[in-house]
Amino acid sequence: MMSLLDALANSSEPASLKHLAATTELHPSTAHRILAAMSNARFVEREDAGTYRLGIRLLELGAIVKSRISLREVALPYMQQLHETIGEAINLGARHDDEIVYLERTSSGRSLVRVVYLVGGRAPLHLTSLGKLFLAADGPQKIREYAKRTGLPGKTPHSLTTLTALEKELDKVRRHDIAYDDEEAEMGLKCVAAPIRDDEGNIIAALSVSAPADRHDPEWAAQVKGAADAVSKALGYTSPKK
Repeated sequence: MMSLLDALANSSEPASLKHLAATTELHPSTAHRILAAMSNARFVEREDAGTYRLGIRLLELGAIVKSRISLREVALPYMQQLHETIGEAINLGARHDDEIVYLERTSSGRSLVRVVYLVGGRAPLHLTSLGKLFLAADGPQKIREYAKRTGLPGKTPHSLTTLTALEKELDKVRRHDIAYDDEEAEMGLKCVAAPIRDDEGNIIAALSVSAPADRHDPEWAAQVKGAADAVSKALGYTSPKK
């Protein structure tokens, strides 16, 4: 599949099956089968003449990658400043389906607690302070659908594993625009997170600070919120006047 994508990328015109098979040294029937699967996934588009070109799905994925890289570049200076102020690990995450994906992290170098989620790692939305922000932005129906899809699995005795408990928690998140993880993903580890919004006011990512429970400071909530708000402002978001 990768060799076919490279061959199509190197071809300025739609390419025939014969050309692609020869270029990639694949048997024509093998190339045809892979191209058919790629066409179904919109990675490749088949022309009426039986030729192929790169599909629109690649453009969509490229736009996602570009937006996240830009987000990391904008957020990183604020993350580093927050890290220097607090002295603990600062995390940047974004939603992908029913999970949080960790895009960037500044390591504290102090924690003796095992870090479960590193850059590129994923975690269920309801187990993380980052993920709760995205769930809180969903309507009641979507939250119920999430609970039904995932079953709300838990990792510690503190994990929110019932819809009632989750809805109660998300109501607090909406009121304060801050979310917490109280040893729900890992015993001994607490987190607090604030949302990052784009120029249209949509939550596109979130910042959190994570640290051992015995070092957790309630003052961090305001500091994380301030950093997240600064990133949002840099991305073009203007908070509504109260």
